[in-house]
Amino acid sequence: MSVLQSIVPFVAILVFLIVVHELGHFITAKLAGVKVLEAGLGYPPKAWGKKFGETEYTINWLPLGGFVRLLGEEDPSDPRSLAAKPRWVRLIVLFAGSGMNLLLPILLFAIAFTIPQEVGTGGVTVTYVAPGSPAEEAGLETEDVIVSVAGREIENIDELSRAIQVNLGDSVGFEVLRDGGIVATDVQSRWSPPEGQGPTGISIRQYPFTRTRSEPPWESIPHAVEYTIDSLVLAEKQIEGWFRGTSAPDLAGPVGIADATGEVVEQAGWIRLFEFAALLSINLAIINVLPLPMLDGGRIAFVLLEYLRGGKRVPPEKEGLVHLVGFAVMMGAVVIISYFDILRLIRGESLFG
Repeated sequence: MSVLQSIVPFVAILVFLIVVHELGHFITAKLAGVKVLEAGLGYPPKAWGKKFGETEYTINWLPLGGFVRLLGEEDPSDPRSLAAKPRWVRLIVLFAGSGMNLLLPILLFAIAFTIPQEVGTGGVTVTYVAPGSPAEEAGLETEDVIVSVAGREIENIDELSRAIQVNLGDSVGFEVLRDGGIVATDVQSRWSPPEGQGPTGISIRQYPFTRTRSEPPWESIPHAVEYTIDSLVLAEKQIEGWFRGTSAPDLAGPVGIADATGEVVEQAGWIRLFEFAALLSINLAIINVLPLPMLDGGRIAFVLLEYLRGGKRVPPEKEGLVHLVGFAVMMGAVVIISYFDILRLIRGESLFG
């Protein structure tokens, strides 16, 4: 895998996702009457700039995203500053970036689903039921053909795995084909299965049949909405797993994500980049609403704190200091994570395990 194969698509995806994110802030700020001082593609130093109306539009030398600079994000002294607007307006503007990053995956998944691609078909058959497992307790048997899980039709292992994972910790409805008839039962999907077992305790096989799938827009868009919701649920389940101690955070910095992008291109082809970009967009949305200084979530936290204090603001200089310190800590964390990403690459390890 060449370096360019990793870096070029990674930078392109990163720039696209950040520009979409900032577009959310830009549009809502304009609609709310907040003065937008600058909308930039890339990060300074500035390569080119042109002022239209009250906003300067710039192209900058560091092609790692984009930004929107609003008047008075912390200082309410100017009536057209963000800080001078009502709290509900500020919350909308601050949430808008992540909102765009949650809407974008619907488009990206829909595009991916319209592109012809080979998918597994022919059904999934149970080959083993672990003694004492939830599957055994539910009455599943070897040679059962899994027809549906949680109301979803199952054609291949990927669909089965996704249906189980989004319902982790819950009792999941299974329908299986057995002796020419349909048998329905509920199987508990476990957080902490014994080593060598999955959440339900079954082993499976899939017949080696494929079909070319290409969905029309009236099918791909609802499918994309469902897939986006599933991805959000999976992210929530992953975070819950960290707190339960059933899984460890798998952190990656820019180096690790660039490497992962190259692996997607090499192993799964360019079509999968749409899905990969959609997942990155969802992660970007989640990270940005975390209550961390310098992120949207940090600014949102200060607005909510203002609510709790009965409208009393934190002094702008103190809020600015918190964001500055938070930015330094965040950059330090990125450097440390990237260092370990580089060590992992030197050892020849994959981000995907």
